[in-house]
Amino acid sequence: MALKAGDMITFERTFTKEDVELFTRISGDEGVHHLTPDEQGRLVVQGLLTATLPTKIGGDHNVLARTMNFEFMRPVFTGDTIVCEATIDSYEKTEKNRTAIVASFSCTNQKDKEVLKGNFAGVIL
Repeated sequence: MALKAGDMITFERTFTKEDVELFTRISGDEGVHHLTPDEQGRLVVQGLLTATLPTKIGGDHNVLARTMNFEFMRPVFTGDTIVCEATIDSYEKTEKNRTAIVASFSCTNQKDKEVLKGNFAGVIL
């Protein structure tokens, strides 16, 4: 499916303890809050693991990102289901016959609280 300016892409993910443990091993982000459950048995999900939600657009549409801006609004915990809504702000051919893309996004938890927002720009390969 070809994208166009104004398109909105929505998807969701529920983060698990296994996700956090794997990302901890891969990233080396071993903050105590990622390793020690809180009083409800939850771990705090790494911010960059949460940020993989909007990068899914890149994977689905072969985007080579040039810039990415993230603003982390509140923590995400294991067991949280996060919905990511991304809007394609521009999508146009460049002089090198590539397609430039700019998108903005907002991610909310199951309580409809915004946890992450930002934007990215890149080219379609």
